[in-house]
Amino acid sequence: MPQHPPGQPGPTGGRTGTEPVLARSALGLRLVISSVAVPLFAAVTVLLSIWASNSSETDTPSGTSLTVIAAVFGVLTLIALVDLVIVVRRRSRAREAAREARRRQD
Repeated sequence: MPQHPPGQPGPTGGRTGTEPVLARSALGLRLVISSVAVPLFAAVTVLLSIWASNSSETDTPSGTSLTVIAAVFGVLTLIALVDLVIVVRRRSRAREAAREARRRQD
């Protein structure tokens, strides 16, 4: 199977979309959003859980619906936390690659 140069579409991979050749993820923005989302979602999860545990059967909203909403926010907290870990790892790898490139130039 013939090899195609990087950036050229072909059966071995390469670019197939319309994204720019040097497209990069907005890791800084993702870091800020995840850093805000994790504590916010965690706080909402805790508050909804406390509210659900203190509600009676006749309260509106019901304890069950509050528990479901708390679980949804718990899942959102985990997703934001995973994204935060991924962003931090990618940024550290990019920094290490930049350091290595500078070492090779010197």
